[in-house]
Amino acid sequence: MDAARPTDSLSVRANALMAIAALLALGGAAPAAETKSSSEAKPDMAYIWDLSDLYPSPAQWSVAYDALKVRADKLDTYKSTLGHSAGDMHKALDAISDVHRALARLSTFASLRADEDSRIAENQERKQLAVALSTLVDEKTAWLAPEILSIGAAKVHEFETQDKGLAERHGFSLDNILRAAPHTLGEEAEGVLASVGTVLQQPNAIFDALTLANMPYPMVKLSDSTEVMLDQSAYEKYRSSGNRADRRKVFDAFWKAFSDYQDTLGASLTTQIMGDVFAAKARKYPNALSAALSPDNMPESVYRTLVAQAHAGLPTLHRYLRLRKRLLGITDDLAYYDGYPPMFHLANEPHFDVDDEKRIALDALAPFGAEYLDLMRKGFAGQWMNLYPHPGKANGAYMNGSAYDVHPYLLFNDNGDYESLSTFAHEWGHAVHTLLTTKNQPFEKSNYSTFIAESASIINEMLLSEYMVDHAKTRDEKLYYLGAALESIRTTFFRQVMFAEFELALHEELEKGNALSGERMSEIYCSLLKQYSGDAQGVMKIDPAYCIEWAYVPHFYYDFYVYQYATSMAGAAQFTDAIRKEGAPARERFLNMLRAGGSDYPYEIYKKAGIDMASPEPYRALIARMDRLMDQIEVLEKTH
Repeated sequence: MDAARPTDSLSVRANALMAIAALLALGGAAPAAETKSSSEAKPDMAYIWDLSDLYPSPAQWSVAYDALKVRADKLDTYKSTLGHSAGDMHKALDAISDVHRALARLSTFASLRADEDSRIAENQERKQLAVALSTLVDEKTAWLAPEILSIGAAKVHEFETQDKGLAERHGFSLDNILRAAPHTLGEEAEGVLASVGTVLQQPNAIFDALTLANMPYPMVKLSDSTEVMLDQSAYEKYRSSGNRADRRKVFDAFWKAFSDYQDTLGASLTTQIMGDVFAAKARKYPNALSAALSPDNMPESVYRTLVAQAHAGLPTLHRYLRLRKRLLGITDDLAYYDGYPPMFHLANEPHFDVDDEKRIALDALAPFGAEYLDLMRKGFAGQWMNLYPHPGKANGAYMNGSAYDVHPYLLFNDNGDYESLSTFAHEWGHAVHTLLTTKNQPFEKSNYSTFIAESASIINEMLLSEYMVDHAKTRDEKLYYLGAALESIRTTFFRQVMFAEFELALHEELEKGNALSGERMSEIYCSLLKQYSGDAQGVMKIDPAYCIEWAYVPHFYYDFYVYQYATSMAGAAQFTDAIRKEGAPARERFLNMLRAGGSDYPYEIYKKAGIDMASPEPYRALIARMDRLMDQIEVLEKTH
């Protein structure tokens, strides 16, 4: 889930709710990096989530919406009362927090219902109402941070001493507000910034409208005479074709379609970057990166260490690309369109039904212990998942755990393959993280950072991968799962760091007073793509025609969001190593990190768990893991 500025609302969870429109656009708390198309099969109602746990019907959602709107409209009546006494501050903060808590539940229902079937106008309208109500709450509480700052840290801490409940429930939120004093504006300015929130989200809306609805996608005829319209889902399917000529044809046609809109997509992304830079300047941050990291109190050194360590690990990535070239049997230059076909094939691809997925996930995640597995079983027993593709359903996969008083909901587009099994383990990692957090933290301290959330899910993928390799019945099966693990590191670490470096470069261009355009973005992206791919070293040759790829990535509209995938994978790698070597002590450190929720800043929660994400060690652990996987492959190859 995206986080907003730390001074915009009461709690860490409330901060994220200021970005509720982004959440709703994403469809949930954990957006997927890749998507799958819906099938035309009718949905199996046994695997459609039961939203009656949120509201028995849409009509009752509407009743709750109307009631909450009345409550939200009165939140500014608490203005000028917080400094009277500890009790008055506690009462006001409780009221505001309770509105955010109810808003999270309303917004979750609206988001999930909309994702069930995007073709139903009523569902989309309900989602818009939730966004509007979120904006109203922000406007009605824009006075909050300025008033707390006017009271002063000394008096706030005195109130916390007098009222232990105030400290226990709201202490971290108050600390967050006080910490952000240099970046908090006056009441009027805060109100203006709250009001323009929906305007600043429009570049993402324009991007979605163009790329998902209005852009004409090309038709291509493949080598088997199949004619395909290359929309995004078809591109993701056919880019991994085993026929190299088809792969090139797919890349040439798909990226030509994006190139035709380079200027428009460049203008849209430039507007997004301008909005980020504007917000950072308005709040007196030194740059947009600092502003984006501020809600989590994240040291910039984490971001910059991540990039530096990815660069240090490029020889390992290049080793992987050379291995890919050899295994695919390519005798001339490895091309960018050669990056997606699987390196290993099985005569009979593995298939997993939902019972298989549940059983394997429980077995693979056994190192986490009884409490973790019991929470998974509890979730499996409920109707929490929307599992299979069906017409109108949102693409991708995610976990939405925003409804604190209910339970997480999970969306999948399960195809029964290994990727689906891995996604299943990943998203249930998010769900158990949510359950552990709500079990141990009050609502106000329950909104954990994405920085930690992705580690909670990626570690599941790693444990699953190790389990599948260990339980593979044949050498070819082992190679198949090892190859998938390698590809995961390439896409989740190196690719996401490249995205993060590109995003930083765009912001810095504007901050230096330089102009941005679609053409300039392609130049910047091309330079990075060639560096990561080893173009100069002859590892992979990059055709400049494919450097429009930046225009396809929605995460660039999420304000320095994407780097957290890479940091989380590195943290997960170090935890996986520790659990394998130490057992129970490392497991408890990891689970305590999940139990902490949003009770502290994520960098500090990581440090309490024994990992410093500003140090090189986590990133080196991940790169060492990648080398070990290739070592295993080379040993297995010799046994043939």
